[in-house]
Amino acid sequence: MTPSPRPWAMLAAMVLAQASTTVVAAAPAFLIPHLLAERGLSLVAAGMLAGAPNLGLVLTLVLWGAATDRFGERRVILVGLALTVAAVAGSMSAREPAVLGAALALSGAVSACTNSASGRLITGWFPAQRRGLAMGIRQTCQPLGMAVAALGVPPLAEAFGVPGALALGGALSALSLVVCALVVRDPDRAPRPGAAGGVPGAGSPYRGSLTLVRIHAASVLLVVPQFALSTFGLVWFTVGFGWSAFAAGALVAVAQFAGAAGRILVGVWSDRAASRLRPLRLVAVAGVFAMLACGALGWAEWGAAAALAYVVASCISVADNGLAFTAVAELSGPAWAGRALGIQNTGQFLAAAAVGPVVGGLIGVAGIPAALALLALTPALAVPLVPGPAAERARD
Repeated sequence: MTPSPRPWAMLAAMVLAQASTTVVAAAPAFLIPHLLAERGLSLVAAGMLAGAPNLGLVLTLVLWGAATDRFGERRVILVGLALTVAAVAGSMSAREPAVLGAALALSGAVSACTNSASGRLITGWFPAQRRGLAMGIRQTCQPLGMAVAALGVPPLAEAFGVPGALALGGALSALSLVVCALVVRDPDRAPRPGAAGGVPGAGSPYRGSLTLVRIHAASVLLVVPQFALSTFGLVWFTVGFGWSAFAAGALVAVAQFAGAAGRILVGVWSDRAASRLRPLRLVAVAGVFAMLACGALGWAEWGAAAALAYVVASCISVADNGLAFTAVAELSGPAWAGRALGIQNTGQFLAAAAVGPVVGGLIGVAGIPAALALLALTPALAVPLVPGPAAERARD
C-alpha cells in the first residue's frame, strides 16, 4: 500500500522543521574557529558552547515526548517552533560566554519539540512496509541541517558576527512554523479505553523487557563518533591540514549530504529486510573500521585520503539513527512512542553534549587522529548491545 499524498507532504514539512531546529543546535559548533580567533576562548570552552544546545535538548526531550502523547503532534510542533524562534532571538543578544551558553541551552531546550513529535507523526501516518523509507527520509533532517549550518554559519559569522550566524536557525524555524501550520495534521488513532484522546496499549514497554534499554544504550554509543566528526571536522581540516574555512565547511557539507542519502538507503534496506535491528548491528561494525581509518590517515597526514575517509565515516556514523528511531517507535507502541522516542533522544543528546568538552580535551592531549581512532571503541561496544531479531519477532 502506498500512502496518499498528505503523509508525504507532512513528511516534507517534518524534514524542514527538524532540519531547521538542527541548524539551531548545530550552529555553535561551526562558530568554534570564530570563538577561538575573535573571542579568545580555549578549545574546551568553545566546545562547551558548541554542546550547550544539546544539553538543553536532553533536559526537555522526554517532557516534549510526554506532551506529544498527551496533546498530539500538531500542537506540540507549533508551540515548540514558536518558542524556538523567540529563544534564538534572545541568544542573538547575548555577549558574555556564560550568558551565551545559557541562551544556547534554552534554544536547544525548546527546539527539542520536533524530535519526538515528528517521529511519532510519521509512525502514525505511514504503514510498516514504508516506514523505514519514510523515517529514513525524516532522518535526513539532521545531516541536511548540519550541511546548511556548515555552509551558512562560517560566512555569516565572518560578515555579521555571532548574532548574524545564529539568526540563520531562527529564520529557518520561522519558515518551518508557517509550513507546519499549513500542512501538519495529527493521524487518526483509536482511543484507549478509559482515556480520552489516548491510544491502545497503555502498558509500559519497558516492563519485563530490556529490548528498548539496549537500543537506547547502543544508540548513545553510536552517536559519539557522529557528533565528534561533525563538531571537530572543520577544526581538523583547517588546523590539521591548513584548509580554508570555506573548503573545510564544504567538505563537512558534502559529508552531511552523503549521510542524508545513506539514511534513506538503510531505511529502504530495513523495509526489504523486514528488520531494523540486523542492519543496525552491521552499521555499528562498519563504524569501527571507519573511525580507525580516519585516525590512521590523519596520522599519515594524507589530506585527500583523510577527507575521503571523513566523508565515509560521517555517512556511516549517521546511518544508524533512523534504524534505531524506527525500531523504538515500533517496539514501544503508539501509547508510549512519544516518551520512548524522547528517552531515545535524551541519551543521544546527553552524549552529544559531552562530546564537545570531552573530545575537545582529548584532542588537546592526544591530537585529532588519536582521538578519532580511540572513538572507534564506542561503536565496538555498541555491537553486542543491539538486540537480536527475536525482539522484533516478539513484537509481531
